[in-house]
Amino acid sequence: MEEQPILNAHNKEEFPPAHTAEHILNRTMVNMFGCGRSNVNHIERKKSKCNYTLSVCPTAEQIAEVERCVNEVIAADMPVTSRYVTRNEVPSEIDLSRLPADASETLRLVFVGDYDVCPCLGLHVEHTAEIGAFRISSTSWNDGSFRIVFRVSPPGGLGE
Repeated sequence: MEEQPILNAHNKEEFPPAHTAEHILNRTMVNMFGCGRSNVNHIERKKSKCNYTLSVCPTAEQIAEVERCVNEVIAADMPVTSRYVTRNEVPSEIDLSRLPADASETLRLVFVGDYDVCPCLGLHVEHTAEIGAFRISSTSWNDGSFRIVFRVSPPGGLGE
């Protein structure tokens, strides 16, 4: 019997499709704008929001491209997997600066196919196609902080 690693307690009960979409959105924003992952986020079943630090407000065309890219990754039906590693085994390109000071020595890395990897304790879907459609419902810009509000609707669903 395999021993379970000891991790920090996780006090959230995420909605797995929206939480997994957040991972994809984060990687898309990093790839497109060279920014960090969201610095503030609130992920819920009905609507979710992520804030990014950007030097300029994205154009309507760029926002549409973010939505298109996220949906392309979802449609690719990538597996979402995890692996437990020690801090010493974390690849150098993974930023650990936002981990809490008391984070355990063992971390759980979550992989969205070969598109994204990051440390995470939350709940996720098993394949990206389970997310359904990703829609940016609004954006806002305030002095270097760009907020994306998004929704996910189940595969084949009409959304909300």
